[in-house]
Amino acid sequence: MSAASYARIAGANARLQVAFIGVGGIAASQHIPVLESLGAVCPCFCDVDKARWGPAADRWPEARGYTDYRRMYDAHTHEIDAVMVGTPDHHHYPATIIAMTLGKHAYTQKPLTHTVWEARQLQIAHRRHKVATQMGNQGHASEEIRLTIDYLLGGAIGDLLEAHVWTDRPWWRQGLPRPGGEEPVPNTLDWESWIGPAPFVPYRHTPADRWGGLYHPFNWRGWWDFGTGALGDMACHEIDAVYWATLPGQPDLVELVRGEPFHDAPMYNGPTTVRFRFPERGIKREFDLYWHDGGNKPDRPPELPDGEELSAAGALYIGTRGKMICMPYPKAPPRLLPAEKHEAFGPAPQMVERSAEGHHGEWYLACTGQKPWDYPRSNFAYAGQLTETVLLGCIAQRIGGSLRYDPESMRFPDSPEATDLLNKWYRKGWHFPA
Repeated sequence: MSAASYARIAGANARLQVAFIGVGGIAASQHIPVLESLGAVCPCFCDVDKARWGPAADRWPEARGYTDYRRMYDAHTHEIDAVMVGTPDHHHYPATIIAMTLGKHAYTQKPLTHTVWEARQLQIAHRRHKVATQMGNQGHASEEIRLTIDYLLGGAIGDLLEAHVWTDRPWWRQGLPRPGGEEPVPNTLDWESWIGPAPFVPYRHTPADRWGGLYHPFNWRGWWDFGTGALGDMACHEIDAVYWATLPGQPDLVELVRGEPFHDAPMYNGPTTVRFRFPERGIKREFDLYWHDGGNKPDRPPELPDGEELSAAGALYIGTRGKMICMPYPKAPPRLLPAEKHEAFGPAPQMVERSAEGHHGEWYLACTGQKPWDYPRSNFAYAGQLTETVLLGCIAQRIGGSLRYDPESMRFPDSPEATDLLNKWYRKGWHFPA
């Protein structure tokens, strides 16, 4: 019996056996309580910091804890039906591809991967292994996003010309040089496993802030080797509606139109504005998507009511027949501009099905065989493409300028430097092709 077929049979059990990789942060607030409420149990879990084991260990005292998920997979292959990955970005791909290769269902936080090459590999694995997959952009199942798609596909603003999304991120440090020296590693922390596939750096806690130490447990987001900055953190949420509505594939050009590139520096900086140009494909015309972070925003549309300013995060869509705005995004319903047009248009025709089960529930039902394996709407076939686009923007933030991109060959024809950033070097023992 193959590993994949074993997982499908095991997944049909009444009690789904889920291994959690990362049990603090998003796992503590979402993965663990939601999956437990759906009926899942946990035979084993992994977190590099034993001080953060509580959310899993307290619920399932018999579950075995690990600081290296490779060892967890080796010891518990036949007990695990599915995994939920809530680690720093640089671990998303290895933790996920091992699971899929073993035939395990996988739910992985956004951004799906750390590099464009990794995102392409998970799309290949999704087709090959046919396990249930879902990326953790949980707003994908929300009424607000699906209503936005209804308006976009229902012709409310005509053909899309521009989309602008903006965020108040980053909240963490960016733009710092890498400090020298090292500090003692806490006895609860497996620093070697925390580094994992990335180039090794000595452990340091200071300087620390309200988010924790220099790298762990949260400030890794600003470091190129470990995170993907504000764009990687939020764009899989904030461009989800326009990407789903248009299914544009990959841009043929990405451009840093505002902000300074950081080149070989170790951290993202900002604020930035990035333009993605999506070419005409079939009946869909060319359009531009703009990402704004660090306080950058688009121009205030004059159609807004007097006294209303742009919120800290939002989305603005400009079409051939009008505009639509969502503020704050993505939790607010869309409004056509001006208000009279919204009232005149009336309710948007429903163009996309609603999620009766919710984002985690879609994945759970597919894992247990109650729905088809590809039922989750943000499965890796979709999420991999969305993530590719997001990470192309990260490369533009690093390199600067205007970069032509060929998605078929996975190359920037005019920039070998940018092409090199589509993939990365892995430490020995951490490279897992699909």
